[in-house]
Amino acid sequence: MTIEQLKKDVRNVPDFPKKGIQFKDITTIVANPEELRFMCKQLADVYRQKGITKVVGIESRGFILAPALAMELGAGFVPVRKHGKLPYETIEVSYEKEYGMDTIQIHKDALGPDDVVLIHDDILATGGSMQAAIALVRKLDVKKIYVNCLIELIGLNGREYLQGENVDIDCLMEIEVDE
Repeated sequence: MTIEQLKKDVRNVPDFPKKGIQFKDITTIVANPEELRFMCKQLADVYRQKGITKVVGIESRGFILAPALAMELGAGFVPVRKHGKLPYETIEVSYEKEYGMDTIQIHKDALGPDDVVLIHDDILATGGSMQAAIALVRKLDVKKIYVNCLIELIGLNGREYLQGENVDIDCLMEIEVDE
């Protein structure tokens, strides 16, 4: 198994969720057990010696691999969800994304000062949702934050958007927006 094989197996869905967007569908690679194991191992290997205590997954596709990463790293899983989806007391951040505004939340007791956090999402595009997730995690005063994604979409400048966040960013694959 190789990263190049994974990239070939990501399905492109044109004009989703709106005209002009080339959606990168990862369900094709997470459905394959070999590719799923390979991705989880590759993503986790970068962080095995970093002392990760919690993996934060961003709704919704960040929920696919974040729990598996948490298990691989011997850490807990913490969901970041859209407004109104978490049952306990929350804190929230609103942000602008490619197609409008959104608000995400985290339980106010989900993380603490002893936590070393890995924030995971499937794709780093423009960086808006990841920047909001970083802001949420920072509000809970954690020790250290790392960021990883399965795919970084080259050409949307998400990584540059996060440069001032003072976090380590790692993505398993780089794919051109129109690739």
